[in-house]
Amino acid sequence: MANSKHAHLRYNILDYCFRNKAFTFNQLLEYVNDKIAEIYSGEGIEIRTLRADLKVFRDKENGFGAPLPEKVRILQYSDTNFSIAQQPLLEYEQYLIDASQQLLERFENHPKYDKLAEALIKFQDEEDSNRDSSKILFYDQNEEYKGIKYLKPLYLAIQKKQVLQIKFKGFKDATYKTFEFHPHILKQYNRRWFVFGYNKTAQRWQHSIPLDERLINFNILEDVEYEDSQNDWDAFFRTMVGVRRTSVEVEKVVLKFYHGREDYFKTKPFIPDFDEFFEEDKQDQVWFMAIINPELIQQILSYGQDVEVIQPEELKLKLKEHSKTMDSFYKE
Repeated sequence: MANSKHAHLRYNILDYCFRNKAFTFNQLLEYVNDKIAEIYSGEGIEIRTLRADLKVFRDKENGFGAPLPEKVRILQYSDTNFSIAQQPLLEYEQYLIDASQQLLERFENHPKYDKLAEALIKFQDEEDSNRDSSKILFYDQNEEYKGIKYLKPLYLAIQKKQVLQIKFKGFKDATYKTFEFHPHILKQYNRRWFVFGYNKTAQRWQHSIPLDERLINFNILEDVEYEDSQNDWDAFFRTMVGVRRTSVEVEKVVLKFYHGREDYFKTKPFIPDFDEFFEEDKQDQVWFMAIINPELIQQILSYGQDVEVIQPEELKLKLKEHSKTMDSFYKE
């Protein structure tokens, strides 16, 4: 087995290089060490570790069986469509997954580990289905979503308080925009990730960027002072559905449900803080404090004819406009 420290990080770096670049051995060693140092400052690998990694990549029985020719000056896949991500887990990788699951069993009654346990189960199910076992889990996911590749680099940029130069092109933009961005937090909504931070070029705090094809790329700006956020992000999102804060005014929203749909809302609310009414004649109603934004309207519309907005008047008018527009679609 190759040097296990940073092994999976090294394998991903090497896989990327073999698919997208053309390096000599020494150039590859320098590149891998630079990438490791970006995450683990001052650390790297020696020549013998890289040689051992190359053996793991080429090994068809106990490795990845990669199409990486031997005795050539330039190290590159002969089939650039190959990726180790498409290959089954190595034996010791499967051991680590199994060991992680067993470790989590000790904490199965602690809610802190619920999401991690769920992620491991999903991963294990994918691996089992790849080995001709029956698939058990079918979970909601966005098959076309490509933005997940930005998640870890942005997480590390926030962790290290790094300033970024962003290239972004909106769906209707003729060309891309470039701006200085200080990332602060990441938020997921509707199977898509967003990064919030300070757009210094536009002097805009709480600026959000979707992690999808609109985000062309980003680079780290060296020697630029990072401006941290003083925002209470938990409070920021508790009165907002989604990611667009189109208003700063928080209003009391009252919804009345029909056909027993209030029970569905109560088991899966689209805003975390809501209350029920004590009055007997209002058992089918809920209320919460929120800003009025497009995502709130979309969530209410998802209940169709089974919900009515009681207040505020502004929200009632917006739903009325939507209803009129939808009605016009189906007139003969």
